[in-house]
Amino acid sequence: MPVLIHPDTELRFVNATIGYGVIATRPIPRGTITWVRDELDQSFSHERLLSLPPLHRATLDKYGFLDGTGAHILCWDHARFVNHACAATCLSAGWDFELAVRDIAVGEELSDDYGTLNLVEPFACSCGDAACRRTILPDDMDRHGDTWDALARAAILLIPEVAQPLWPLVREQAEVEAAAAGRGDIPTIRRHDARWRLREVAGAR
Repeated sequence: MPVLIHPDTELRFVNATIGYGVIATRPIPRGTITWVRDELDQSFSHERLLSLPPLHRATLDKYGFLDGTGAHILCWDHARFVNHACAATCLSAGWDFELAVRDIAVGEELSDDYGTLNLVEPFACSCGDAACRRTILPDDMDRHGDTWDALARAAILLIPEVAQPLWPLVREQAEVEAAAAGRGDIPTIRRHDARWRLREVAGAR
């Protein structure tokens, strides 16, 4: 199956609790773009979600996420199997891609922080990280957004220095190149926070 998550990965069974995860098959250095939202990813409005049969709604709830506009997104590729970790290996700035925020070793999982994905309900976490927050909350962006921004921004400066097989899929290439060269701003990860967007729109009125 072709994937638009990084090509040096594969889907593997992790354990009975976690299920499947996305595993690095070669070293993936910090600054590598690991996933890009692309034209094949499906977007569902809340109204369309409610019109789906219960089985489909449950699938979207398990494998999808909410973007900053409140749309339900279902990745068509292995990206839907990326698991949560409180010390995630991959994060995003305010653009529609994620990148490695530290070196990812062979055999290590590519992971996200689900606190960045507009959770509707809290969930208990047992990721095993030393910094595990135990409970992941819908408003974690308020507490951890600055930390996530700092990690993503440091990694973005390395984009020109490492191989980028997913670069042709990046829509914001000019902005990213300018930011990596120190000539432009790197947008905050809070752009993906639906609550932050609503506050931003309200403040602009």
